[in-house]
Amino acid sequence: MAAVRAQVASRLAAVSAFASVSPGSRTPFQRAALHRSAPRPGARVALVLSGCGVFDGTEIHEASAILVHLSRGGAEVQIFAPDVPQMHVIDHTKGQPSEGESRNVLTESARIARGKITDLAELSAADHDAAIFPGGFGAAKNLLCCIAPVLAAKVLRGVEGTVGHEQEEGGKWPYAGTAEAIKALGAKHFVKGVAEAHVDQKNKVVTTPAFMCETALHHIHDGIGAMVRKVLELSGK
Repeated sequence: MAAVRAQVASRLAAVSAFASVSPGSRTPFQRAALHRSAPRPGARVALVLSGCGVFDGTEIHEASAILVHLSRGGAEVQIFAPDVPQMHVIDHTKGQPSEGESRNVLTESARIARGKITDLAELSAADHDAAIFPGGFGAAKNLLCCIAPVLAAKVLRGVEGTVGHEQEEGGKWPYAGTAEAIKALGAKHFVKGVAEAHVDQKNKVVTTPAFMCETALHHIHDGIGAMVRKVLELSGK
């Protein structure tokens, strides 16, 4: 199960909202940036990972797609993960826990970040215009105590978001029940296709279904691209 959540700009709430920065605070961030692909400063985006692998960490395809689209959009990206042990290690060939094995969330996330990663404890809201949380069960197991689709609903009362469709439709949307869980927390769910993103203008939260849908990978990539574009638009950069 996976979905992508992003929050933009000046609302500070729990772990998912990040404020605008002053120019004078950017030097440490620039040293740790993964991308700086634009000739002028772009949006400063924090990407928060929770390991490496869908069943015990971050969904790798989602994280990679986010990085591609942020790079194309000229964003400056800093990647974070908590320096804590994973809840457990899953053998992804079997979908079962690996007995007696232990891994560190920061160390595993560094695989996706190609080594350019920072302890989540060092993240400062003042240094970023937006934060993005990819899906994967690691979000619940190692990071947030809830899966990524539920994060915004738990943090911001009445927030708008999407996890795709609200019916399974013959297995195309196997996690459709998540929409009801979000509604139960007081959030407003909007039905969207996998290649779409929903923007909550009031709370500056952008969501896309991603792997909540059983479909071809390029459709998920397109939906993440739509989300990233909306995040960059909301950042004003």
